[in-house]
Amino acid sequence: MATPDLAHLDRLSSMLDSRFRLPGTNMRFGWDTIVGLVPGVGDAVMLVPAGYLMFQAYRMGARKRTLARMALNTGLDTTVGAIPLLGDLFDMAFKSNNRNVAILRKEIERRGTGPAPTRR
Repeated sequence: MATPDLAHLDRLSSMLDSRFRLPGTNMRFGWDTIVGLVPGVGDAVMLVPAGYLMFQAYRMGARKRTLARMALNTGLDTTVGAIPLLGDLFDMAFKSNNRNVAILRKEIERRGTGPAPTRR
């Protein structure tokens, strides 16, 4: 199985966090916010694509520190997102998946050599 490139992960995070615009505003949201509206299971379901992003970061050679920051963002999003209404508003503003891809991009740029050999 080939490792997705950063552009693929960026498209996925945009779909999850900023795919749609609230009419009449500049506020953006994605499937993470929409699915998160389902009480009890929405935020748990959205752990799957967030975990996929972190797994691909691992396969791309991200350091443990980078993976820990990504996990912290995802954990915060899931924990606060579980609070009715307030969590949904937080989810629209925080955009953990976009943050995680930005962290991964910075990691790759720090290396300056492009993606590391993939881990299996």
